[in-house]
Amino acid sequence: MKPNRQDSERRQARAENALFEAVITLRSAEECRNFFKDLCTPAELQALVDRWQVVQLLEEGLPYRKIHDETGVSVTTIGRVARFLSDGFGGYETAIRRTGRSEDTHSH
Repeated sequence: MKPNRQDSERRQARAENALFEAVITLRSAEECRNFFKDLCTPAELQALVDRWQVVQLLEEGLPYRKIHDETGVSVTTIGRVARFLSDGFGGYETAIRRTGRSEDTHSH
C-alpha cells in the first residue's frame, strides 16, 4: 500500500515537534553543546555555528564581503541568512533579543 502523503506530513510534523521539545528541555549551553554534538555531524554543527555568527555580524552592520573575509562563509549563505533575518519566521529575532545580542543598528 502506498503511503498517504498527509500521514507522512503529519508524521514529519510530529517528529519535528519532538525534536524542538527535546531542545527546549536543555538547561545550559553545555547541555545544548553536547546534544548538538550528538545530533549533528561536525560539518552540520559548523554550518549552524557559521550562520549564527553571520546573524551577529549582520546585526553589527558589517557588509557581506567583510563578513565573508572574517568567517569564510560564502556570500550566498550570508545573503540567505540576511533574507531570513529580515523576512523569515522571527526565530533569529527572538534569539537575538533573548540573548541580549541585539544592537541598536537593528530596526525591527
